[in-house]
Amino acid sequence: MAQIATSPGAVPAAAPGRRSIARRGAAFRILTHNKVSMVGFAIFFGFVLLAIFGPMLTSGETTTNVAQIYSAPSSRHLLGTDYEGRDVLIQIVRGGRSVMIVGALAALLSTAFAVSFGALAALVGGWFDSFVLAITDVVLTIPYIPLLGVLAVFIKLNSPILLAFIIAATAWPTLLRAVRAQALSLKEREYIEAARVLDLGTLYILFREVIPNMMSYIVINFVIAMTSAIYGQIILYFLGLVPLAGDNWGLMINLAYTRGALFNSKSLWYILSPIAAISLLQLSLVMITRSLEDIFNPRLREG
Repeated sequence: MAQIATSPGAVPAAAPGRRSIARRGAAFRILTHNKVSMVGFAIFFGFVLLAIFGPMLTSGETTTNVAQIYSAPSSRHLLGTDYEGRDVLIQIVRGGRSVMIVGALAALLSTAFAVSFGALAALVGGWFDSFVLAITDVVLTIPYIPLLGVLAVFIKLNSPILLAFIIAATAWPTLLRAVRAQALSLKEREYIEAARVLDLGTLYILFREVIPNMMSYIVINFVIAMTSAIYGQIILYFLGLVPLAGDNWGLMINLAYTRGALFNSKSLWYILSPIAAISLLQLSLVMITRSLEDIFNPRLREG
């Protein structure tokens, strides 16, 4: 046995660190090969940098000037001005931070809840599985937008974190049922049966065997959940169900509607600017999901 183990023809197994580096290198090559995904990542990280540094670069620059209400784009105001003569570009720069924080946090919370309890319900089964499914069915039958409105009335949403919790509370049922179905198929695999025979415990099987094998599905659905969360908060701002204060693209759309910008022919840039910013951010996320599918599913890669 010793001779076999040390023979020159034996091929040593690659170290875990080298395998991890190789996987990262392969993922990077796929990203660089896919031009659409590169554009998506570039746009998204541009919004991230704008959300981080934009408010610091534009602090104290929003001033009211009634002599320049709904002025056209110029060298001084690249996207024109709003109903009070304030610079629209500065509002776009400042409004992206809360949109991205709420979207990312709501997606993280809803995905973590759906994945944990969906996979756990499939593994445990019995009364726990029935209980989780019953709660999921109840939440699924409640209309999404009216529920958000009712919750927003009873809970003072004076911070992005609270708003993210409210959106996440209604966004998990669909993903939970999908994760449960995935976990039920994985439950019958040989390595799961081996882990049960070795009595490694339910939590070990859940977090070390089941969830890692669904990581591609989880990551892609996280990005999709982020797009839904962004739309959810924009709807809440547009309907006036959250405090109309601070900087947010949804608030800009709400004010454009309530202050009569829709009926002013000079307000086109003010109305279209937040809509274009939201659409561009969402488009970048959709592009990113395309690259993630190429990374996690080799059959989708182009030869």
